[in-house]
Amino acid sequence: MLTEVNENLVEFGLGGLCNLCLDKTNKSHILDSGGLKLVINCLSSRREETVLSALTTLMFLCTAASRTEVTAPAVVECMVRFSLSTNRRISNLATIFLQDYCSDKQVQEAKELSQHSALGIPLPESTQHPI
Repeated sequence: MLTEVNENLVEFGLGGLCNLCLDKTNKSHILDSGGLKLVINCLSSRREETVLSALTTLMFLCTAASRTEVTAPAVVECMVRFSLSTNRRISNLATIFLQDYCSDKQVQEAKELSQHSALGIPLPESTQHPI
């Protein structure tokens, strides 16, 4: 479902995958079948819920074997940009990702690659309504 054109299918498919990947058997299957790359691709979705599920799924799929791919320079740079987002949900999750899954060196290198702005990456549309 992660490669579908229909954004609803991607959003709900990734949400289901996020719920399933904490099980060791499911996690192994997802990692062994190339699912990590598909999840990483979902970080560029314009939908807030899809991005949030992608962020969470990446954290859940991080193992000793997958850590290099989960914390690839492009992913870490994306997380640095997301951590500066005005969307608090995305910003908070990206900050947790950077703190818990990346080394200080990785974060510093990613910061040097970018201008510390969200320009150049699509930001998801917020589904939150002002109070």
